[in-house]
Amino acid sequence: VQLQASGGGLVQAGGSLRLSCAASGRTFWNYYMAWFRQAPGKEREFVAYISWNRGTTSYADSVKGRFTVSRDTNKNMVFLQMNSLKPVDTAVYFCATREAEGMTTPGRYNYWGQGTQVTVSS
Repeated sequence: VQLQASGGGLVQAGGSLRLSCAASGRTFWNYYMAWFRQAPGKEREFVAYISWNRGTTSYADSVKGRFTVSRDTNKNMVFLQMNSLKPVDTAVYFCATREAEGMTTPGRYNYWGQGTQVTVSS
């Protein structure tokens, strides 16, 4: 399994970014695709996940109402639309995947992308 995250960058507070994660290497029908983030000096934290087949989603409280996770099953892509960005959202964002059940703990995920930097200036 290979995951390739992209779309990070520098944005002002209140702005938007859309992250993408390209998945390959197998059929993901029974998988959950997740986004995590890690700020300097902090632990990796859950952002959102989506089930590949039904599109079931879950979000961290800190991003609810601002971030939206979606997927394109034809293109094997997962997206994270981030609106109303805040400086506290600054982190390296990672996509990850695991089979069968959505989880919010990073250690439960088997496969990880390389991360993409998101920086929100005040």
